Amino acid sequence: MRSVTIGSAILQEGDALELLRALAPGSMGGLLGDPPYSSGGAFRSDRAQPTSAKYQSSSDRGKYPEFQGDTRDQRSYLAWSTLWLAAARRAVKTGGIGGVFTDWRQLPITTDAFQAAGWVWRGIVVWDKTAAGRPQLGRYRNQAEYVVWGTNGARALKGPIVDGVFRHRVPMKKHHIAGKPVGLMSDLLAIIDGPVLDPFMGSAPIGLACLEAGLGYVGMEAEPAYFDIAFERMREAAAQ
Repeated sequence: MRSVTIGSAILQEGDALELLRALAPGSMGGLLGDPPYSSGGAFRSDRAQPTSAKYQSSSDRGKYPEFQGDTRDQRSYLAWSTLWLAAARRAVKTGGIGGVFTDWRQLPITTDAFQAAGWVWRGIVVWDKTAAGRPQLGRYRNQAEYVVWGTNGARALKGPIVDGVFRHRVPMKKHHIAGKPVGLMSDLLAIIDGPVLDPFMGSAPIGLACLEAGLGYVGMEAEPAYFDIAFERMREAAAQ
């Protein structure tokens, strides 16, 4: 397990649940997490496939490392999500905002886990991936993903008003199989206090947005290959 500091950012390699439990209570300003959705297939045989097979066309396979934790069915995903969300809530200060990415398949389970972990569920933010996302003949596009959000207890009604729908295209050049735009993370961070807790760092788009905004950041990643990618991206951005 590695831990490195880059400016106001701390990157930790290891299992999120173990690392979250080691954080001091109330030491984080807010949570923004992008967990593995386990959404690549409707059946066990589908979910057990490598993530590259579930999320990429055959021509793109091998471009990025595989990522861990994407084989759970909905019952186990609910149990696991409740555990890590409870540990994250303990680490976030009272009134801090928590946000968790999900897709349409896991949206109901994610809202259940969010509340079971003790967060006050306050709404859903929509990520509109534009009309470039997943065309399907005779069907509506799966054009949106979501952020289930709420607070650790009561939060005063003050501060800026932020949109509830953000329109960002999936990056043409990605660093992760399921990589998301840094600009999307910057929009979401507009009302989240630092240090920002990111238990599933991946290639660090949240970390990069935190660097740009001058927010403290704690990122965690179980896959060594993605830890290396995140470290290099953060190091280069901090140097600039």
